Amino acid sequence: MEPEPSGKGQAKLARAIYPGSFDPMTRGHLDIIQRASRLFDEVIMAVVGNPGKSPLLPIEVRTMLISKVVEDIPGVKVGHFQGLTVDFARQNNITIVIRGLRAISDYEAELGMAQTNKQLLPELETIFLMTKPEYSFISSSTVKEIARLGGDVSQFVPPAVHTYLREHFSRGAE
Repeated sequence: MEPEPSGKGQAKLARAIYPGSFDPMTRGHLDIIQRASRLFDEVIMAVVGNPGKSPLLPIEVRTMLISKVVEDIPGVKVGHFQGLTVDFARQNNITIVIRGLRAISDYEAELGMAQTNKQLLPELETIFLMTKPEYSFISSSTVKEIARLGGDVSQFVPPAVHTYLREHFSRGAE
């Protein structure tokens, strides 16, 4: 499929997947998806359910919150899956994975994952996008810890996520 002009003198690529646990989604994730949506006709934010981990938010809640956050971003869809990213990509005829990078340490981990995915599915390409510097220190783990301890995470997460976390922890849930 040939890329079609985006109207600004540059071609857009067809489809990509942006997989992650997004537990919870941060402003850094939002930055990456907004920028990816300008590069691709369609980007699927694929929420990964990993039975081996103990997520703060159930996969259905993460998917719902992300859907609210990205509803006004053209070309962005939200889904979820369990298992390998390469299997989701293969099933959805996607050959591009988007990964966000905050620091050199992210690159080291992401490079290994990208090379493994390439070995499992040779036609799968990974594109790394650096997050904006103002989001480079934000991690879902840090946001979870601050929220658990009653801190204000509004500057780190989109408004819908902040509202949910505030209500979740005000009920005393863990």
